[in-house]
Order: sequence, then C-alpha cells, then structure tokens
Amino acid sequence: MYLSRFLSIHALWVTVSSVMQPYPLVWGHYDLCKTQIYTEEGKVWDYMACQPESTDMTKYLKVKLDPPDITCGDPPETFCAMGNPYMCNNECDASTPELAHPPELMFDFEGRHPSTFWQSATWKEYPKPLQVNITLSWSKTIELTDNIVITFESGRPDQMILEKSLDYGRTWQPYQYYATDCLDAFHMDPKSVKDLSQHTVLEIICTEEYSTGYTTNSKIIHFEIKDRFAFFAGPRLRNMASLYGQLDTTKKLRDFFTVTDLRIRLLRPAVGEIFVDELHLARYFYAISDIKVRGRCKCNLHATVCVYDNSKLTCECEHNTTGPDCGKCKKNYQGRPWSPGSYLPIPKGTANTCIPSISSIGNPPKFNRIWPNISSLEVSNPKQECYCNPLGSIHDRCNGSGFCECKTGTTGPKCDECLPGNSWHYGCQPNVCDNELLHCQNGGTCHNNVRCLCPAAYTGILCEKLRCEEAGSCGSDSGQGAPPHGSPALLLLLTTLLGTASPLVF
Repeated sequence: MYLSRFLSIHALWVTVSSVMQPYPLVWGHYDLCKTQIYTEEGKVWDYMACQPESTDMTKYLKVKLDPPDITCGDPPETFCAMGNPYMCNNECDASTPELAHPPELMFDFEGRHPSTFWQSATWKEYPKPLQVNITLSWSKTIELTDNIVITFESGRPDQMILEKSLDYGRTWQPYQYYATDCLDAFHMDPKSVKDLSQHTVLEIICTEEYSTGYTTNSKIIHFEIKDRFAFFAGPRLRNMASLYGQLDTTKKLRDFFTVTDLRIRLLRPAVGEIFVDELHLARYFYAISDIKVRGRCKCNLHATVCVYDNSKLTCECEHNTTGPDCGKCKKNYQGRPWSPGSYLPIPKGTANTCIPSISSIGNPPKFNRIWPNISSLEVSNPKQECYCNPLGSIHDRCNGSGFCECKTGTTGPKCDECLPGNSWHYGCQPNVCDNELLHCQNGGTCHNNVRCLCPAAYTGILCEKLRCEEAGSCGSDSGQGAPPHGSPALLLLLTTLLGTASPLVF
C-alpha cells in the first residue's frame, strides 16, 4: 500500500488507454501505464512507470511443513491448555474436523477473535529438539509492503528464525532471529529495529522483544517492514518520495524487501521457565492461528495487473516487456537494453519502455519523432566490438542483439559489475561472507568477502563449529558451550552458493 500510491493524474487532457484484464489479482488503485497526450506533432503515447496494488499475499501461497508429519492428530493425542498448563485434557484428532488443526488454518479468515489454528505434535520425544520448518512459496517474485505478522495460539517460541529466499527455495538467507536470550541461542547481541539507521537498515538482527513464554500479550511476532521504510520516509511515512528515490538507486535495499519464499524455523517452543518439565511434556508444542504477508507481484514497474490463474501469479506486462516479472523486452523490441521502470521523477516515474529493434523499423525518420534518442543507438551487429570485460563475459564480442553476455553473478553493460551476494575477484565470485546476510558467527570477522577469520575456539566456513567437535574432545568439562543454533541454515546457504550444497533435514 505504501509503495503503490506515488503515481497520480495531473493533466486534464489525459485520455486513459489501458484496458483492465479479466480476473486481475486486484483492481484497487489503478496506476496508469500509458496515456495519450497532444503535442505539436499530433497525438502520441506518453508512457509511465506502473505496478500492481499491494494486497494480502497469503491467498496465493503454498505451504509446506518439514517434517511433513509434524501436525498433531495422527495418531490422536492430548495436550495441555495454554492458560492452565497442568490441565492436559485437550485433544487433537486429524480424523475429526472439530478437533483437527491442519496447516491451512494459519491462513483462514478469522475476524477479530481467532479460534482456528494449526498445531504441531507435542514435545513427547524430549530431549530431542522439537523443530519445525514452515515454508511459504509463491512461485513468483513478490515485494513486501507491510509488516509480516505471525499470531501464535501457543506461547511464542523461545527460539525462531525467519528466513527468505530469492531463488525459489534453492538458497536461504536469515531475515531476523528471535530468542528469549539472543546471546545464548545465536551468539548475537540483542537488538531492536529501532536501534538501526539508514546506513544499517540491512543488518540482520536478533531480537528478544517477541520471545516470551506464558505472559500477557505474548502471542504476536512481527518482522518490521514499515519501521525500515520509516528510516527514509519519516515516522509516519509522509516523505515517500525519499523512499522511492532510495529504492530506485540502491539495488540491495530493494532486494531486501523482495522474496520468492519465506521460511519460519521454529527451533524451541515456549518453555516459560529455566528447565523443561519432563513430567508434563504435553505442555510444549507450537500453534499458529494467523500469518499475514502483505505485498505485490514484482513486475519491475512494467505492469499494473498481476493475474492469478491455474494457481500461478503472472504480471500482465506493459511497455513492450515480457517474462514472469516483465524482466526482458519482447522479440523485435530490443532496440536498447532492457531496464526496469523507475519511480523517478515523482510523481509518474519513467517507464523505460522497450523500443523496436533497428531491423524492425520501417521508417526511421518517423520513428525518431516518437523516440528522439534513437539516433544515438548503436546498430546490433554481431561482429561489433562491445568491449565486454573478458573476466565477466561469456564471449569477448557482442551477441546477436549487440549486448555482452554476462557470466553467472555478473551484470552491467560490459559485464564488469557484480550482482548482490558476489564480489569481484578476477571476475564475480560468490561471497563467502559479508556484513549484510552471510555473517561470520561466534565473533568471527569477514576478510575481503572470501573467508571468515575465526576466534581460537571456533572453525568452519562461517566459524560455525567448535574446534573441539572436530577433535572429538567436546564434553561437559571442556568449558565451551554448545554450537550455536541456526548454523545449519547458514551453512546450507553458503555451500549452495559455492556449488557444494547437500540437503539438510531438520
């Protein structure tokens, strides 16, 4: 809602030409993609940047649980009431609708008084960890526009990680850590989003604000999107032009609010005391009554409508673009390199419309009146020397469209720039560590993005292992704590980037 209101109609002589498609994802505030204007040379098209309206994205997701049989009720079991943990006569039975708690109840409409919820099995196998992964997938790139809100029917977990993926679940990055004791659980100092600034807004933090046990108002967890917007748009988001400008010019900032999947990693249920009561393990479980994710389809400011058809979200691309995210020019419209639309200048932005290729233009002089800059374009000669960077490009010459073809992780007109998560080391190489997403653990420091310098007691790619573990000498008298929770997810992300990932089961 906060990123879609920046376009407005200022000219009384505008004639709207866009036609609404059947069954769009949302009608809402219909941002214009093009209008007809009158000039000295007659009536011509004026193209604008555009994007779909923000909406409830939980209507379009698929949910997966790991382990898949973690939902309570098969076989039936009893559990303790949250208000009275010693009254353990509540029943979960998957074969009885009134007593079943399947995962779809995390996303049903509940009104002001939630009464339906998903619930896990109880911690009957203690001391084995009770851990659950809840994965939300859209099969589409989306942009978050409001806080992610998770409402627990049980107490909020003692330890939890919210993670994101930008590549449809192939790799994962931590979004935020939650714990009753951040230092003990994740070897991180506790922080609040309010402790951040414009310069540290991308920092991954551990917060203790939402991880209490059986206390009043202890059911809701937030991932604060709007508080991060406020660093640029002001406390009440009144200066949205400033935010748009930052999103337009800082790719990593825009990527921070972009996801294809979200994963909630529940690592330890709400205990509420120092020790687990082993005589009443039916007290401990996870139960979620509601998850809210608000956002929009990412269409690179080249579409107003996102259609949901055959369980799939698709941008209705404008500006002669195509692809799931309107991420490339249509055939015969590659007269200049594709570019996303721009929020600037406010209020209507810049469409960056794909224009016809030179070979498809029948009358260049007439064409120049509509696209006056066409004379400055280079012809698409496959033998033309484009000065492609030899370390970043696949070939040393242009392709058939007159552009450099970049290697994985590389971008830019000459393939001499690195995509986020990569750094230049004789070409773009995946970061082993950085100061935004791939943090060195346990006090380690990142050296030139290529390795972590670990304290003496730790080893591993991200300093995630105790040295005594490798030597087989860790014990109760070693004086060293247990390895940090959450390390497997970070290691999986890293090894995937390095091409050596192996599946991990939690």
